[in-house]
Amino acid sequence: MVAVIRLLLCAVAGVFAVGHAAAQTFPDRPVHILVPYAAGGAVDVLARTIGQSLGKTWGKLPVIENRPGAGGIIASQALTQSAPDGYTLILVASGHPLNQFFYPKLPYDTFKDFTAISEVASSPLVVVVGKNSEAKGLQDILAASRAKPGSLSYGMAGNGTSAHLAGELLNHLAKVKIVAIPYKGGAPALQAVMAGDIPMSINPLSEAVGQIAGGTVRPLAITTAQRSPVLPEVPTVAESGVPGYDTSVWWGFLGPAGMPPAIVAQIHDGLAAALKDPAVIDYLKRTGASPVGSSPKEFDAFMRAEADKWGPILKAANIRAE
Repeated sequence: MVAVIRLLLCAVAGVFAVGHAAAQTFPDRPVHILVPYAAGGAVDVLARTIGQSLGKTWGKLPVIENRPGAGGIIASQALTQSAPDGYTLILVASGHPLNQFFYPKLPYDTFKDFTAISEVASSPLVVVVGKNSEAKGLQDILAASRAKPGSLSYGMAGNGTSAHLAGELLNHLAKVKIVAIPYKGGAPALQAVMAGDIPMSINPLSEAVGQIAGGTVRPLAITTAQRSPVLPEVPTVAESGVPGYDTSVWWGFLGPAGMPPAIVAQIHDGLAAALKDPAVIDYLKRTGASPVGSSPKEFDAFMRAEADKWGPILKAANIRAE
């Protein structure tokens, strides 16, 4: 028995030694960051902005890989099939812990198959229409929808995303029926609005602020309880006739399950340093987002709380991915 215990202790010590040694040399090659949405969207730009800062800390720029589709499931499944060595990460958005409610048969476990590293930022969303839209405010959209339920639609970055949740919350609280049209990212949804293919879209503010500034789309309402300093003249959804409305989007880094704690800590420290980088701070400020920088334990608990919060609402609405 003593011999067995010694062997077990040696094995555990060996695992920690390997993890420590790996952390001392990490990274010795480029880290790949998977982005579950199309290039040009909020998640993509945030990944590239933080990636530039991580490159300063690590001495090697991360490789950003866009793997859009299925509300983030394609990229998330790819991550679970990667080695848990820290060289493949994913930047997820609010929909990650909620896909289990939209897709009955996920190819992974929402929590067991991932290692939480850090929530890095959060932001309001914004309801936008084309520059030539007749809608002057969100009240016009709501009135048109009530007159002809189901006649209007909104673009969003896939089932289960923050934009989808924001739209369904609007339907629920305003007692309207505006049909959700999923795209492979927020950028394609914005392009559809600009082209006149759909009347409106809901996007993270950071994703739409450039088009708003350029005049190609017009903002109607901000989704959080307070107005955004970036667009102080734009009312909130609550101010636009939907009292109690308040929702936002967040982003965070995950790795595959089973990552060595020393590697997790090193990546977390790199992200914490990035959130203090003036270039990252400036980007977040310009786009209306706020840095977070939670610990792995805090981020894991936060995602579980999000699932507990939204799960009953989504089940009651009986929303399923097509």
